[in-house]
Amino acid sequence: MDNYIVSARKYRPMTFGSVVGQESLTTTLKNAVRSGKLAHAYLFCGPRGVGKTTCARIFAKTINCEHPTPDGEACDECESCRSFNDGRSMNIFELDAASNNSVENIKTLMEQTQIPPQTGRYKVFIIDEVHMLSTSAFNAFLKTLEEPPQHVIFILATTEKHKILPTILSRCQIYDFERMTVPKIIDHLKMVADREGIAYEEEALNVIAEKADGGMRDALSIFDQVASYCQGDITLQKVLEDLNVLNAEHYFRIVDLALENKVSDIMLLLNSVIAKGFDGGNFIGGLASHVRNVMMAQNPQTLSLLEVSDGQREKYQEQAKKCPTTFLYKALRIMNECDVNYRQSSNKRLLVELTLIRVAQITQPDDADGAGAGRSPKSLKILFKNIKTVQPQPASQVAGADATRPEGHTPSAPTLSTPHDSAVTTSRPARQQPAANPTAPAGPRLKLKNLGMTLSNLRQGNRQPDYSADIKAEEKPAGTAAKMFTDDELSIQWTLMCNRMPQHLVGLAARLKNLTPHISNYPDIEVVLDNEILLSQTNDIKGNIVATMRKTLGNNDIRLTLTLADPDKTRKVFTKREIFDNLRQQNPAIEKLRLKLGLELA
Repeated sequence: MDNYIVSARKYRPMTFGSVVGQESLTTTLKNAVRSGKLAHAYLFCGPRGVGKTTCARIFAKTINCEHPTPDGEACDECESCRSFNDGRSMNIFELDAASNNSVENIKTLMEQTQIPPQTGRYKVFIIDEVHMLSTSAFNAFLKTLEEPPQHVIFILATTEKHKILPTILSRCQIYDFERMTVPKIIDHLKMVADREGIAYEEEALNVIAEKADGGMRDALSIFDQVASYCQGDITLQKVLEDLNVLNAEHYFRIVDLALENKVSDIMLLLNSVIAKGFDGGNFIGGLASHVRNVMMAQNPQTLSLLEVSDGQREKYQEQAKKCPTTFLYKALRIMNECDVNYRQSSNKRLLVELTLIRVAQITQPDDADGAGAGRSPKSLKILFKNIKTVQPQPASQVAGADATRPEGHTPSAPTLSTPHDSAVTTSRPARQQPAANPTAPAGPRLKLKNLGMTLSNLRQGNRQPDYSADIKAEEKPAGTAAKMFTDDELSIQWTLMCNRMPQHLVGLAARLKNLTPHISNYPDIEVVLDNEILLSQTNDIKGNIVATMRKTLGNNDIRLTLTLADPDKTRKVFTKREIFDNLRQQNPAIEKLRLKLGLELA
């Protein structure tokens, strides 16, 4: 049985022409060899598995070749090339700086630079992972790196260029290696599969290339693993099973369901994904990348930014035709918020579910929404559309209904509610044309000044809108039976009302909760406020407070009086020092105890 060699070693490039994905870089090196203009130090930097060490070895082999080809490649026939291929070359030294990073190791290396080569023209020193050298080792290396012997060439390789001292960088020619693109990795894997006699599906190779994340060595390692699992027939399903990778079809399905506002189906699909052991945060990250690719596929100019196979690119283009651009923008913003908040969330699955619900409701029409006016942009719309809602009536029908309403019947007043309920009962009627007779009565109108300003109000300036009411908020409906209540019941309902106030009134609600309303002249209520600012803010919602108290206490005769507290009668807040001083004056024994124990108030 022959010794098995992994693909990353078996198909390692031996010439510049066989290097994948670094054409401009290899061309520069070949031109330097062909012209004989060689620098004394080179720095190869880039991600892992893109060919830095491989190119360093090929370059070292080529500059010592006795008969290089006209295009700057090694001949592979001379003694220098054969000794390099057999691993017995005495002119090429490799040092792993990760494990040999001390000053002593560098000094030993510097001593070897003084000995000229026995065969060939140059001694080449390849130092891999050079960023791992200690600061002292870098300083010991500086002088030799700046002025090495003429027969010495240094090739440094690193994945983290920012960790190298600027004094080292300034003495080297720097070559930045690029990440491997998915199409180039796929083409190379096809070549390896053909040579090994392995059948494959292109979609399966696409998954391997994406999993490699731009590294050819990683791609070949994954290829060997999958080939062993598939036993010579690499299929998409087997690759997904072996690598435990989420199928991209899940992302296509999520976007299609979101466009149709099918929240329930999305929740079921998410549950199946999590049940397979996939992390919710990684799922959101993958979905965000998918949406980004769909957005890139909308424009032919950005289509080249998709690092996918040709078959996947066509799928992205088909879905891009169905997705509005605004949907993609909003979805990316929502998923980015989820990614930012995922680590701090105590209930990560709920965060992911809420994120997908918000994405699924981007295209839901506003008329199918829940509480309308003043809704926060982050609030969720209704999940089920079969809920019956009260439709607003035209103003003419409302006026007619008032004329035929039986005597003694009183319409219920608007009440304060939670942020999710705050605007469910009010809808703006159609604007009416002004009457021919300006003195003719216009009929009852609904006053909305206490519910907040709208965009239309701002356009109109100081002019009152047509639907502003002439009815005062303090007018009490008559003819309804009054229910008796006590101060305790009033205090309970007052606290509940403060808890139900909308989000934008949360500060005012906290201050009102600290107040104690009382019955001044039954059923009238009086509330004493501490300052004029609080009095002004409470006056703005006084009508709503009265309406809420009338409804919750069952008495439509309630009226509310807001008064400003007398500054002289306002209770003074004492400091700890003042409280202790009062205690000492009232109880001399406390002062004696303090003196005896030698205590001081901190």
